[in-house]
Amino acid sequence: MSVLVIAEHNQQLLTDSTLRTITAAKQLGEVTVLVVGFQCQTVVAQAAKVDGIQQVIHVEDQAYEHFLAENISVLIADLATPFQHILAPASTFGKDLMPRVAALLDVAQISDIIAIESNDTFKRPVYAGNAIATVRALDQKKVITVRTAAFSAAKFVERTVAMNTESKSIFAEKTAFIKRELTKSARPELGSAKIIISGGRGLQNGENFKLLEALADKLNAAIGASRAAVDAGFVPNDYQVGQTGKIVAPELYIAIGISGAIQHLAGMKESKYIVAINKDEEAPIFKVADYGLVGDLFEIVPQLTAELP
Repeated sequence: MSVLVIAEHNQQLLTDSTLRTITAAKQLGEVTVLVVGFQCQTVVAQAAKVDGIQQVIHVEDQAYEHFLAENISVLIADLATPFQHILAPASTFGKDLMPRVAALLDVAQISDIIAIESNDTFKRPVYAGNAIATVRALDQKKVITVRTAAFSAAKFVERTVAMNTESKSIFAEKTAFIKRELTKSARPELGSAKIIISGGRGLQNGENFKLLEALADKLNAAIGASRAAVDAGFVPNDYQVGQTGKIVAPELYIAIGISGAIQHLAGMKESKYIVAINKDEEAPIFKVADYGLVGDLFEIVPQLTAELP
């Protein structure tokens, strides 16, 4: 089977989610990575060193500089003929792009897979992760997004793979790039961080998130939040972890002042170790936590921060 993985990148580096998608793709057959962008030769060189891939297709044009899904989806559909499976991360990038690809190819999309049973059968979470559905796809081509928290990242090795550079310029007629607003942070990116400290409504206000920042500085951790904290205006939307936010699976997840609504648990319960700090000993978060501290977070967090070197 031939598999095409759509690389997500920032013109300089492949994302961790792409490396995890490649790990999933290797279970399906020979993997080709498609790098689309403008002035992204560094990414192409990096992709060529990913363990287990057979080919890199590089399409370079200013039409793809801003990763408009309307442009890239048409390109992917045009390149899709030799491939039985087309995969992308179930990130904002993939969720924007892959439904358009599926529509252009007139197939059903298979979303958010967490396991591969065979070339046409996959597992995906439903009901906020409380049940796992086994889905069999009968379409000749499978368009798939991967819940990357369920797979490890592919490694880099010194190797040589086939390179195919093409020039295809596709401009969407009804869509134009206006601007991009990015939140800049010196902290690790939430989706790929090894340690995440998340705060909930128990922090009471946005100013109290400084308690988490002090702890995160000690642990070199990313900061996340529950939807309740985001909806209350404590922190921006890009902090949100959960079913309608980012799906994460760090080595260590520390939930502070988070009760553990089912939607939040769906986004972080695959973490290797979960630590919960909450004053309510009946909070649902303790059911998934490996370690739990019952008490006042405003006393516990400063003490914990002070104990760390």
